[in-house]
Amino acid sequence: MKLISWNVNGLRACLTKGFAEYFEAQQADIFCIQETKLQEHQMEFAPEGYKVFLSCAQKKGYSGTAIFTKAEPLSVQYGIGGKYSDEGRLITLEYEGFYMLCCYGPNSQDGLKRLDYRLAFEDELRGYMLELDKLKPVILCGDLNVAANPIDLKNPKSNVNNAGFTPEERAKFALLLESGFADTFREMYPTLEGAYSWWSYRFNARANNAGWRIDYFIISRRIAERAEKASIFSDVMGSDHCPVGLEISL
Repeated sequence: MKLISWNVNGLRACLTKGFAEYFEAQQADIFCIQETKLQEHQMEFAPEGYKVFLSCAQKKGYSGTAIFTKAEPLSVQYGIGGKYSDEGRLITLEYEGFYMLCCYGPNSQDGLKRLDYRLAFEDELRGYMLELDKLKPVILCGDLNVAANPIDLKNPKSNVNNAGFTPEERAKFALLLESGFADTFREMYPTLEGAYSWWSYRFNARANNAGWRIDYFIISRRIAERAEKASIFSDVMGSDHCPVGLEISL
C-alpha cells in the first residue's frame, strides 16, 4: 500500500504549481493533504478513481485537511470527540485492518501564544490514538509541527524554545512514541542528517537545505515491521513543505 502526505500550504495555489500532475503520477492508494485553506464549495480537485473526504476550518483561508482514497472506508470521523473540527485538524478513516488519520497539528506560534492549546491537542490526540489502537492498528500522517530531535532541523541550538522545538512539544512527541507508536522515517534512517520536509520562504532556506522535519508517518509499533519504505520527496516543489511517503504491507 502506497501512502503520501503533503502540507500543500493552500491547495488552490498548489494546483497552479503542479499538484495535479504529481498526484496523478504517484497513484497512491491514500493521499493526505494538510493546510488546504479552502471551504467545501471551493474544492475543485476531484481526481478520477478517488473518494474525497474534506475537513474545513470555520475561518476562511485557514488550516484544513483532506484525504483522497481509492478504497471506500468503513467509517469517517472528523476531529476528536467533537473537538478540533472547527479548525479542520483531523480526519479519521476506518478500514477493515487499520485506521488512517490525517492530521494538521496546531502551530504554537510566535511567542508561544498557542502552546497551551497545542499541548492540550497533543494529549487528546494521543489518548484518541490509544483508544483506536485497542481495536486495530493506527497510521497517523501529516504536518505535526514539531521537530522531534536536534537531528530533525538544521539549526537546533538557535531554535530551542521556538515554536516547533520547545521542550514541551518534543516531550509530547516522545510520549506518543513511548505509548506504542513508531516514527517510520527515523526507524529506517536513525542517523540520517539533512532530511527535512519544511523550509522557510526566507533567507533562501530551501536552496541551502536549512529546514525542519515536521511531516510524519507515525504507526502502531506492532505493525512497524510491515513498513517497507519511508520517503521524503524533497525535490518536489509547490509548497514550503514537500511530500512524505510510506509504503507498507497491510
